[in-house]
Amino acid sequence: MANVPAALDSFAALGDPTRRAIFARVAARPAAVGELARGLPVSRPAVSQHLKVLKEAGLVADRPEGTRRVYYIDPDGLGALRRWLDQFWDDALLAFKSELEKGEPRA
Repeated sequence: MANVPAALDSFAALGDPTRRAIFARVAARPAAVGELARGLPVSRPAVSQHLKVLKEAGLVADRPEGTRRVYYIDPDGLGALRRWLDQFWDDALLAFKSELEKGEPRA
């Protein structure tokens, strides 16, 4: 299976509801910690810790903008997760096709 450890890290990181909320906000648009923390029931330092976990899992990255860091979705990490999930979809489609072909009369 392609890149299983990275995929498992991604799932573990997204297992926390607060991290999922932060990830969804970052997915909507890049933002700094303060902006991401607004409206969440956790402190800025807690948001920073959640972002650290998401970053270590390869789901977000950051770039400096003046005195702050702006977080954005890491396309490479998200792509690795997508590829890992796609293999199951591909396997399911092949199995479905195989079952359909069993029922077709041969010419």
